[in-house]
Amino acid sequence: MEEALARAARGEQSAFGAIVREYQRMVYSMAYHFFHNPALAEDLAQDVFLRLFQNLSAIKSSAHLMLWLRQVTSRRCIDQARRGLAEPTLSVEEGPEPTVGSEPSDPFLGKRLRRAVASLPEDSRLVIILRYQEELELAEIAEILEIPINTVKSRLQRSLAALRKKLSPAVEMSRHERP
Repeated sequence: MEEALARAARGEQSAFGAIVREYQRMVYSMAYHFFHNPALAEDLAQDVFLRLFQNLSAIKSSAHLMLWLRQVTSRRCIDQARRGLAEPTLSVEEGPEPTVGSEPSDPFLGKRLRRAVASLPEDSRLVIILRYQEELELAEIAEILEIPINTVKSRLQRSLAALRKKLSPAVEMSRHERP
């Protein structure tokens, strides 16, 4: 990837295309799991890669590229949500099942979980997505969001507590319905 990055910085379109193909799934996945809106996730991903093209000369390595993409995607998600541009075209229930990560075996709980995560404040939702969807370590999340690791820990703890509280009635109901 280092070679493609150097060639893309020199203006080689095919090298930039290779970079986009390599990272588009990650960028789209973050945006999709934040908004549960495929069209918005696609638009946001295009915007992130346009910004990357404009800033290629500042990217020093493939590790820096990964960090940069996650930071920009995170910021764009929060910006979109705060401006109210994240109006879903589909409800969370109507959206397709995510293909990355593990879903609960009970479809009802899966839908409830997605709704509960979507109801979290933007900053908390992003920490949950980066930790459990992107499977990042706390230090990586802190670096991406440019916040102290203790802030990541407290947001994660509060978010998980809120999710437990929102989901506990559904979990209990699901337990009682099983034979």
